[in-house]
Amino acid sequence: VQYSVRQFVELSAAELGITLAFEGQGDQEVARVARVDPIEGQRKAACAPGDVVVKVDPRYYRPTEVETLLGDASKARVQLGWSPKTTLQDLVRDMVSADFSSAQRDVLVRASGFQTYDSYE
Repeated sequence: VQYSVRQFVELSAAELGITLAFEGQGDQEVARVARVDPIEGQRKAACAPGDVVVKVDPRYYRPTEVETLLGDASKARVQLGWSPKTTLQDLVRDMVSADFSSAQRDVLVRASGFQTYDSYE
């Protein structure tokens, strides 16, 4: 199964109650917040409609970019009897949950007067 980076970003934002709108093309493409729906038990969102939350950064292009990448797990299925049990949606939910928990912890640590490391990339 193949997914685009855009689909991954949309699923990630949706886990936080954020709907995105994509604008522009190529290096000029950005994702803006279109709507923020509160999630039960979550404080007010740190973003608002109109905020740019994702943009293309050419620094991360590969020297020889390929149009598409797709793995083949058939050998693992045949030789190991393996089959995937985690969907992309489940993976995104786990990743967002872990990152959100870390962010909440960092807010608490800073509010208590301690230093945290900022990680943006």
